Amino acid sequence: MRILFTGASSFSGMWIARELARAGHDVTTVFQRANADAYTDEPRRTRVRAVTESCRPAFGCSFGDERFLVLLGEGRFDALCHHGADVTNYKSPDFDCLAALKTNTRNLPTVARTLREKGCPRLVCTGTVFENDEGAGSEGLPAFSPYGLSKALSWQVTRHYGTREGLSLGKFVIPNPFGPFEEPRFTGFLMKNWKAGSIAVVNTPEYVRDNIHVSLLARCYVKFVESLTAAPGVAKMNPSGYTESQGAFALRMASQIRKRLGLACELDLKPQREFTEPRVRINTEPATAIAPDWNEDAAWDDFAAYYKA
Repeated sequence: MRILFTGASSFSGMWIARELARAGHDVTTVFQRANADAYTDEPRRTRVRAVTESCRPAFGCSFGDERFLVLLGEGRFDALCHHGADVTNYKSPDFDCLAALKTNTRNLPTVARTLREKGCPRLVCTGTVFENDEGAGSEGLPAFSPYGLSKALSWQVTRHYGTREGLSLGKFVIPNPFGPFEEPRFTGFLMKNWKAGSIAVVNTPEYVRDNIHVSLLARCYVKFVESLTAAPGVAKMNPSGYTESQGAFALRMASQIRKRLGLACELDLKPQREFTEPRVRINTEPATAIAPDWNEDAAWDDFAAYYKA
């Protein structure tokens, strides 16, 4: 397929865009900045350069803006994969949910209408398991944060206008991806401590979460996009990786890294007494059943090699 893809400078977006190209699809990736060097942080510059080795870049372009509409108007795409989203200060309780919604859905009525008029039947949006009413878990499945709420609202708006135009709509829900080129989150914190010879202290070992190798997530995304027909309708995929407590996942990771890098990988799992987030939130479809050809050992090898370098 000929695919227009947003959000390819992000960690998961880079992996997904490259996997789509590796599967034989013709991928055009949209980037807000003028070129790779215009990105201020090195990890993002590296990801942009990696994506453009296999995908056609469209620099200086954002979802719904004038240049984006011109790209759609050329009428050469079979699917629009909207992976990008406003993530500025996404962890903050003061995250501007409504501003993010506006950015994520800019000119969406025009985008959806142009897709229909130019014969592009598929519109795929990326959601997160941290949205309200998504995945499976506890406390009634609330949104984890204003960011999670912005993603849920963005999907509702997208579904409304996409359905009105008779598009084939897909929602791909991601849990916690980890792997090479990742943002410095939980696994990055563990590796930073272990490489420094320190004990990694885990203060929230009782939270049950869904951590997934980003390479497996990308494989599942390709399977999902390829499964969408051109007929109007709505489909969803919730790929799931390691569904276990954060303490159990840290122990799993320590075991995998210890035998590959020879590090001590010591952990201190503190008793957890505060639960400011829902105790359990996971996806529901085993990802290895969706992509049975994926190699788990190879993924751990790549992860260890990335941090070794």
